Amino acid sequence: MPALVKTPLSTRLLQCSAIALVALTLAGCNTTKDKMTTGSIPVALNKPVETMNDQEVRSATERVGQAYEKNPRDAANGVNYANLLRMQGRDAQALAVMQQVAIANPNDRSVLAAYGKAQAAAGQLQQALDTIGRAQTADRPDWKLVSAQGAILDQLGRSAEARQRYRDALDLQPGEPSILSNLGMSYVLTGDLRTAETYLRQAAGQPGADSRVRQNLALVVGLQGRFPEAEQIARRELSPRQADANVAYIRSMMSQQNSWQKLAAKDVGNADKTAN
Repeated sequence: MPALVKTPLSTRLLQCSAIALVALTLAGCNTTKDKMTTGSIPVALNKPVETMNDQEVRSATERVGQAYEKNPRDAANGVNYANLLRMQGRDAQALAVMQQVAIANPNDRSVLAAYGKAQAAAGQLQQALDTIGRAQTADRPDWKLVSAQGAILDQLGRSAEARQRYRDALDLQPGEPSILSNLGMSYVLTGDLRTAETYLRQAAGQPGADSRVRQNLALVVGLQGRFPEAEQIARRELSPRQADANVAYIRSMMSQQNSWQKLAAKDVGNADKTAN
């Protein structure tokens, strides 16, 4: 299967689909060590939010939501509550939560980072970029924030700037699999699947790589037509239900690819006519 045609239309279509699967945006911004409001008692989460199943997310949302209602100024509970809401697609509510937490904690870097995360999820990309920029400091740069800036720049279509930010993040945290994965997915968004696979294989080979990195690799391998290999990668470490869902997604992406290319060719043809 040939690589995607690099046109604005095909890129937009691929961008929407890829981000839906891999939650590319701000992966790696940890909230478990966030600064807490003095006197608050954060609700302990048994595992990272992004690794919870649906039932665990609902249960945690109920517990953390109750704690947030009692003290909406608490940074740790507010950030965790917003993350849980976003896991359920409740982006507008998550943004509203983080707006309140940010007002109460205007100088907390972790809160600003989470606020930017919520803004990005709600589609406020430029605002998210500005917020995360405020969270960053020149004397103590945080590689997670630098990588997050790259992810937002990718969504804004500024791929060259995004990739530079990922490389800056790698200078701060060499070999970090989440950064390499984001860099690989950046090339997916512009249709360069071979380069994307190179970075994603690097990411998957790192000791700290998790299942999300390998699922990104499975997607890229599948989009190049090597579906048996992609399915093998996708089924590692996941439950049968999760693996089936990811395999079905990759199949749907592959079935749409010819349609994308036809639309992209039409887009180029219309542009040529306009130019003439």
